[in-house]
Amino acid sequence: MCAVTRLSEVIPSDGLGAAEPLTSRRNPLVKQLRLLQESRGRREQGLLLLEGTHLLQETVRLGLQPREVLATAAWLADHGELVAALPPDCSWRLVSGEVLEAIATTQHPDGVVASLLPPTAAAPGTASFVLALDGIQDPGNLGTLMRTALAAGVGALWLADGADPFQPKVLRASAGAALALPLVRESRQELAERLQAATAAGLQLVVAVRPETGSVAVISAPLPYWQLDWTRPTVLLLGNEGAGVSAELQALASQRVTIPHSPAVESLNVAVAAAPLLLERLRQQAGA
Repeated sequence: MCAVTRLSEVIPSDGLGAAEPLTSRRNPLVKQLRLLQESRGRREQGLLLLEGTHLLQETVRLGLQPREVLATAAWLADHGELVAALPPDCSWRLVSGEVLEAIATTQHPDGVVASLLPPTAAAPGTASFVLALDGIQDPGNLGTLMRTALAAGVGALWLADGADPFQPKVLRASAGAALALPLVRESRQELAERLQAATAAGLQLVVAVRPETGSVAVISAPLPYWQLDWTRPTVLLLGNEGAGVSAELQALASQRVTIPHSPAVESLNVAVAAAPLLLERLRQQAGA
């Protein structure tokens, strides 16, 4: 815990900071939070690094409790409502802009960072609409996929390997969706077992493929995605940016769909392709 544990010590009633700002990059707290930039540090401490006002707003909306909140005096002066909405027992520390820049991964942080316990992992078998991702490597793609999934009403996210869903770049790209989506990250073999259990429980396993793909002999040519009944309990499986879904996982699918598009491009970016696929369920449920 940091030295300042009550917000009133940082912002007394007269609005002026009572505590001296932390200015040393060598402070143990600064070093501890810097370690959260890397996956090893997050594993060892069991914490995530949140950067920026929006992610802190999301923690409030989701009822999560930051462990440590470090902010500049200028940020505190401009965000009184957000400060008041955070749990009263948050551990606060006033810091200089230089210290904040040392902790954050962005070049120009907006004045606040925080540490947070990871959200609870997804419970198996409880969602009727699941997004499964096979080895998504790009943090920006993964964050965008999470944001789209949350908008589409996905109830759980199953990840096989790929980018760490709680690295700072993914958290920012997801606009906080990574904190709201129940998710589990495991090996490809473990995901295969989870997918098999889902199909045994009655969910259709839908894999998205390129229009010209026809390598899985046990399944007929892929359907245009709008011809599939998305209102059924469904797992949508999307693959790696370069290789797509592995043959091992693709062979488990009960349905294959595609997004018809011009042959001028070989394939769509996975985050772009996910949007019409995920939102088709909502369109069909609305009877559009």
